[in-house]
Amino acid sequence: MSLPDEPGVDPRTGGPTGHDGPHAFVADLETPELAGEDHHHLARALRLRPGDPLTVSDGRGRWRTARFAELPEPSGPIHTVEEPIEPVTIGFTPVKGDRPEWTARRLTELGVDRIWVLQSDRSVVKWAGDRGEKQLERLTKVTREASMQSRRVWLPELELVGRAVDVMGRAGAVAADRSGRAPTRDDQTILIGPEGGWSPTELDVAAATIVLGEQVLRAETAALAAATLAVALRGRLVGG
Repeated sequence: MSLPDEPGVDPRTGGPTGHDGPHAFVADLETPELAGEDHHHLARALRLRPGDPLTVSDGRGRWRTARFAELPEPSGPIHTVEEPIEPVTIGFTPVKGDRPEWTARRLTELGVDRIWVLQSDRSVVKWAGDRGEKQLERLTKVTREASMQSRRVWLPELELVGRAVDVMGRAGAVAADRSGRAPTRDDQTILIGPEGGWSPTELDVAAATIVLGEQVLRAETAALAAATLAVALRGRLVGG
């Protein structure tokens, strides 16, 4: 795809380069308004002054430059970035502590389009009912913050998809396992099991399995390795 050579526009992605200041999300690009916590973060943590440049996005592929104020003042045209035609999906099983949040943040920074939270036969942590919804709300906030930091214009989709065994047979889905083959560009949905690995039942229904490296990886490391490989293969940054 050939993109226009415009100041502040990434010639590869069509998104903001970061030369126009920090990045934030708003509901309406025509009359942008920052959420209270976002305005506070920009003013207090990043020390923006009235008139300083920033970029704002609606999280659905559209963005523009603006000037910081109580109500940001648009200063440039609205740009549109098309949604990826080969979206990368990473499904992971949550583990104890804050590692799920850490994982979701890094997956967002790497450019993953969809993040699935799975339940495996060997999962120790169970996200279901009200607890699952609360955790999903927390991950949504984390991915939004990470999208601002990494200047994304498409917010990643988050979903509690339930049992891993129910999605392992979907077209294009592969499960990460040390017995698998090398990943290819067609592997755009990669499922990561818990620390104890997939159960025999889950592996039996998996459409395919791929290996992510020579070493034994922690669950969150495996999710990042899968995302890095999938995004790099999609963007033809590796593999010729």
